[in-house]
Amino acid sequence: MTRAEENYIKTIFHLGGNASQLISTNAIAEQMETKPSSVTDMAKKLADKNLVKYVRYQGVSLTDLGIKTALSIIRKHRLWEVFLVKKLDFTWDEVHEVAEQLEHIKSEKLVDKIDELLDFPKYDPHGDPIPTKSGEFLERDKQLLSELEIPSSGICVGVKDTSATFLKFLDKNHIALGHEITVLEKEDFDDSLKIRIAGRELQISNQIATNLYVKKES
Repeated sequence: MTRAEENYIKTIFHLGGNASQLISTNAIAEQMETKPSSVTDMAKKLADKNLVKYVRYQGVSLTDLGIKTALSIIRKHRLWEVFLVKKLDFTWDEVHEVAEQLEHIKSEKLVDKIDELLDFPKYDPHGDPIPTKSGEFLERDKQLLSELEIPSSGICVGVKDTSATFLKFLDKNHIALGHEITVLEKEDFDDSLKIRIAGRELQISNQIATNLYVKKES
């Protein structure tokens, strides 16, 4: 597979998961910042390789082989992110673009060795699950911070927005995975939240709250 084909497979998976519903070519084009006609051309190529099912004017969905391929690419990407953070001291806002390049390395032996070296991590630095070699992964029981009842607490377990600017904002405000977050108040005007984290009280916007995942404490 070419790098472009792998990127399409991964994008379709992220848009539709392993569900059988069709993803429109417009949605894929918007995500990949390309033209719908280019998506249609690629969908036909991927269909010829039995990686997707393409229905004209309706969209595409991944075949079983396509899902397996997508999970393999995602596994490599997220393992490389862990490796960059744990072994090379990259920050979590630096790893995504580098992992985008490394995920296309074909050597399964190399990926297996990295997995073993890292002691088979279950989650990447952003809290996303890492598929095993067989394609299995542990999805966390989580919800958006914005959906947490008031007052209540949860442990920060992931981020929805993995952009460098958002992750740098979190670092600047000392918000990290594993921190307990208590929602104290919610403003009716703009849905901003007053929270307590690491002994500090902080006012955060609704945009921030809708991009932080927490696991509610029992």
